Amino acid sequence: MPGLLLGDVFPNFEADTTIGRIKFHDFLGSSWGVLFSHPKDFTPVCTTELACAAKVSDEFKKRGVKMIALSIDSVEDHHNWSKDVMAVSSSTAKTLPFPIIADHNRALSIELGMLDPDERDSDGLPLTARCVFVIGPDKKMKLSILYPATTGRNFDELLRVIDSLQLTAQKKVATPVDWKLGDKVMVIPSLSDAEAAALFPNGVTTKEVPSGKNYLRYTQP
Repeated sequence: MPGLLLGDVFPNFEADTTIGRIKFHDFLGSSWGVLFSHPKDFTPVCTTELACAAKVSDEFKKRGVKMIALSIDSVEDHHNWSKDVMAVSSSTAKTLPFPIIADHNRALSIELGMLDPDERDSDGLPLTARCVFVIGPDKKMKLSILYPATTGRNFDELLRVIDSLQLTAQKKVATPVDWKLGDKVMVIPSLSDAEAAALFPNGVTTKEVPSGKNYLRYTQP
């Protein structure tokens, strides 16, 4: 993503969407946000992804995360495609529970570095890759994941990393490999043992390692 790094303020772009024209920061308000792009409407992998996103949208809502998708087609195409998406989804909702940005001229995709040079449409123009951007309430980018157009995303993993991002934004901890909400977390190395003991009333356990260094410290948040 050219010129935009983790911790940078996400661009406050304006765009036409299936809920009308938006200004991105106003759309987010004080919420977390996830923006995920799709190569093209009426395509198989994209349809399964949006169907899954619709099905688990309540999980994002419970976490205070606003969802918004992006594809290079028109608002009219998005509305028509949404009917297919909801037919594929097992969601009880009748309409897609989040908006889709219409980036038919690819301006936003270019600005945000979303284009996949290896995947092109019938006119030879590059399609958008499967990008995921998580934005915090401070409008700063907290996470970015880039998938090629040929690989569908795992929305359980997106929820998992959002749980981690939200937890570690509030507490001085880090989440280890394969962590899930409710698991033990790790005390960050910058905290002394005394500081950790004061901060974590549930206690801190240390795993011994051959080096003798006490850096694997676990606690229940």
